[in-house]
Amino acid sequence: MSIRLTALTDLDRSASSHRLAWLAAGPTGSPLGSAFLRLPTVSGQDHLAELELAVHPAERRHGIGSQLLAAAVAAARAEGRRCVTAQAEADSPGDRFLAALGFRKVLTLMFTRLELAQVSSAALTEIVRQPHPGYRLESWDGTVPDQLAESFARSRRAMDDMPMEDTDYGIVVWDVDRVRSVAQAVENRGDLLHTVAAVSVSDGAIVGFTELVVPGDGRGDGQHYGTGVLPEHRGRRLGRWMKAQAIRQAVEYHPELDGLLTDTAESNRPMRAINDALGYLPTHTSLMYQLDL
Repeated sequence: MSIRLTALTDLDRSASSHRLAWLAAGPTGSPLGSAFLRLPTVSGQDHLAELELAVHPAERRHGIGSQLLAAAVAAARAEGRRCVTAQAEADSPGDRFLAALGFRKVLTLMFTRLELAQVSSAALTEIVRQPHPGYRLESWDGTVPDQLAESFARSRRAMDDMPMEDTDYGIVVWDVDRVRSVAQAVENRGDLLHTVAAVSVSDGAIVGFTELVVPGDGRGDGQHYGTGVLPEHRGRRLGRWMKAQAIRQAVEYHPELDGLLTDTAESNRPMRAINDALGYLPTHTSLMYQLDL
């Protein structure tokens, strides 16, 4: 089959990354597949490239994916990247494709979902009301309030040691501008960002946080973003406390919301235990693959 690759202009450019894109078409111009290569530009992650590749099921096994992959890898090398990562559901065609093309499995992600109709508000309230001496909860919608911005940016280092197994993920460097830009990006696409934070009473500093993004119409499923507690404040059940409050607020603020989604590294046993205790149930397993350049 004659295949033509066309490089596309992708307008999805932000202060932290940009994307390259390719469309594979057949002799008649019909689309067969596509590839997107996200290139982080922030310090700490400017060595990697993140690949999304898709081929129409009816057009697989004709070399289309291989050609798209070759174009993306060549572009990553030209950009001076050290590795390319890609994600595929376990035991899927994408899983087998990446393994066959020289990628190695570096991370296993467990995806779970909480059915909000099955949530006990009384049980959540009991968790939230349990005393945590020396700490209090704060919450906000959208961009972090100015008086908490510096502390919130500093608290993001709680994610620096999250289990990433063998992934060459790097470390994201956070400051107030980056925190605000992420919140703005969520707002720009029409979604709602809710944040719950644990604050140290002694100095008013944020020591942990959990983020939840909800569709703008308040329907369907929300998606958990980051949840983390600074190392020096772990072991006090702050993660469970914050997440229970986030769920309780989701139920209260968005009565038409169906569920909450989250993904956790298989090796992140503390966070998996929190999710299990709160009623999240497995949906599927995804594998992160990496190609070292």
